[in-house]
Amino acid sequence: MKFSKAAAQRNQTLVTEFVLQGFSDLSSLLQLFLFALFLVIYVMTLLGNTIIILIATVDTQLYTPMYFFLRNLSFLELCYISTTVPKMLVNFLVKDRSLSLIGCAVQLYFFSFLGTTDCFLLAVMAYDRYIAISSPLHYTVIMRWKLCIELAATSWIIGILVAFGQTIFIFSLPFCGSNVINHFFCDFPPLLKLACGDTYGNEVTIFLAGVFVLLMPCLLILFSYAQILATILRIRSAVGRQKAFSTCASHLTSVSLFFGTALFMYLRPKSSHSAESDKILSLLYCVITPLLNPAIYTLKNKEVKRALRKSLGGKESICMRQTKG
Repeated sequence: MKFSKAAAQRNQTLVTEFVLQGFSDLSSLLQLFLFALFLVIYVMTLLGNTIIILIATVDTQLYTPMYFFLRNLSFLELCYISTTVPKMLVNFLVKDRSLSLIGCAVQLYFFSFLGTTDCFLLAVMAYDRYIAISSPLHYTVIMRWKLCIELAATSWIIGILVAFGQTIFIFSLPFCGSNVINHFFCDFPPLLKLACGDTYGNEVTIFLAGVFVLLMPCLLILFSYAQILATILRIRSAVGRQKAFSTCASHLTSVSLFFGTALFMYLRPKSSHSAESDKILSLLYCVITPLLNPAIYTLKNKEVKRALRKSLGGKESICMRQTKG
């Protein structure tokens, strides 16, 4: 028996890499189509979020708390989509879909870190909209730059700490048997399926972390919007109500997309998880949401559209002067 246990321990340490199954069960032609599709989405996401960062940085009229948080969100989305999509694109073209144990841990860490920061940053943005609508006369006094920096920094620090704890809990488990991850990146549910031994304690800890990361910001957002709604209903003018609601419509759309899929993904019962549904849900909040955020904040935001037209107009004027010269 002692020899068997020792042998089992040795076998558990043999897993030094994982294989990301991803979408390998699809035909080669369909994989090439998905490669082209996700490559276009990735490039558009990088371009869209970069444009928002540049516009909100260059245009001095956008030096407000709202656009300070929006710059943070856009930078976060650039990093977030880059955590999973590049590896997925490579795996569409190569047969070797392996990922080292350390590589998997690094990917999981940054995915958790950026996802957690995203949740709390969206909650901070909801608080900003609450102050802007409920106390417009005191907005600049309350949302001073020091507080904005502290709120943004707190979101990033919480993400760093939570991700570190979650990653440690996952990779403290022994992995044996199959090393094939039925997903396109290293995520918590598929990794737990490959772990050996009693994983109940780890599952409870990760679930509680998920409750903290998803439910707490979600409750803060709901509270902020309940206060916003109460304020809007007190506005007598229909034009005033529409103007007040339009200032937070973009953020509300972004929150609904992100939290709707993430809550269903991580807080539903373990028995209802399936590899295919997990992949589809992951695509929604890992790929589609970062793509849509620039469009959401641009199309529904007059100030961003004005700044964009101003920027393009300025470039056109320079080009015309150079042509005439």
